[in-house]
Amino acid sequence: MHITDDPKFTTKLMQPFQNGKRMLIAAALLLLAIAPNTIGHVTRDMMLDAYFQVSVFVAATLLLFYGSERVFKIDIAQVMQSARWGQVPMAALFGATPGCGGAVIVVAAYSSGHVSFGSVVAALTATMGDAAFLLIATRPDAAMVVLPLSFAVGIITGWIVDGINYQPAASSQSSGLKIPAINRLRKRDLAFLALAIPGFGIGVLQLVQSPLYDAIPQAALMTIGLTGTGVGLTIWALSPIQAMTNSTDTPVTRMAEETSFISVWVIGAYLAYEYLVTFAGLDLQGVFQSAAPYLPLIAVLIGFIPGCGPQVLVTTLYINGLVPFAALLGNAISNDGDALFPAIALNPKAALAATIVSAIPAMLMAYGLYFMVPSFMN
Repeated sequence: MHITDDPKFTTKLMQPFQNGKRMLIAAALLLLAIAPNTIGHVTRDMMLDAYFQVSVFVAATLLLFYGSERVFKIDIAQVMQSARWGQVPMAALFGATPGCGGAVIVVAAYSSGHVSFGSVVAALTATMGDAAFLLIATRPDAAMVVLPLSFAVGIITGWIVDGINYQPAASSQSSGLKIPAINRLRKRDLAFLALAIPGFGIGVLQLVQSPLYDAIPQAALMTIGLTGTGVGLTIWALSPIQAMTNSTDTPVTRMAEETSFISVWVIGAYLAYEYLVTFAGLDLQGVFQSAAPYLPLIAVLIGFIPGCGPQVLVTTLYINGLVPFAALLGNAISNDGDALFPAIALNPKAALAATIVSAIPAMLMAYGLYFMVPSFMN
């Protein structure tokens, strides 16, 4: 994706204030992780979950996309921009790819002025995020229904948005986002990759609930997961960019930078939820069990939460028979996965608008299925 460099913009992004603030956040997370008793234990567990359940999959999908661009000498954003009517289906296809990397690509293309807002809506509507990996591994029959439906709904919704020429206020497309280039492959990028490779293998074993995962020593999980998290926090704290990377940088650098950015948000979301569960007594599973007619609505609203953790929870509840397929479908359509994090950072009004728009087809599909075929895929 071609993104123009601007020295003034680079200087602004590298101001000590941004990095100082990030260093304080990273230090706070470190202190929480090494804290004694329950809070330290919960924090470390959530960091491990965020790394093995989300970060390594984001890294894999981003490396796949950015590596393909470099190897085949293509510019995905430029290809999408020249696709015209096919731009929305391409965006939906990227979004429907398991994981969040494809949707992140579309968000970056929109922020640099290459694709329409309808394409963003299509990608965010079609994506199921990292929850897709879990569903494919455990309920492939349900995945064969959810993923194509989300893809089709994403295309239709994106075309409608572009057809009415809707654009959210304060769109960053007016001038195109200008992002500084790092211009080198750093040791911390290679360290991040070196940890992400075994981390991805562990994440897959955990996702498919393989007995091999249980055989991995806890010390190995802690070493890889927490070290990978620490390297990611370091990359993010010292980063000269805001969220998205320049297309001239190496695929490994781009993967490390963007995964680290997303991971911080994911860790924050995981900790916020788990702290509420542990210290405030939140029982989301109990809410689901006691509110049958509202389950699709609750699942759609959970889809508004940025990140993949809550969406993985909904998928887990479906797999265990605690929520109906209609709720799973509504959540799959409404959730934007980790792609919502860079969207919020780069263009919060566009992110909010895309989330609201995706809720409309999510509610229609979820409740249509709930009332017409209540036992479908349950």
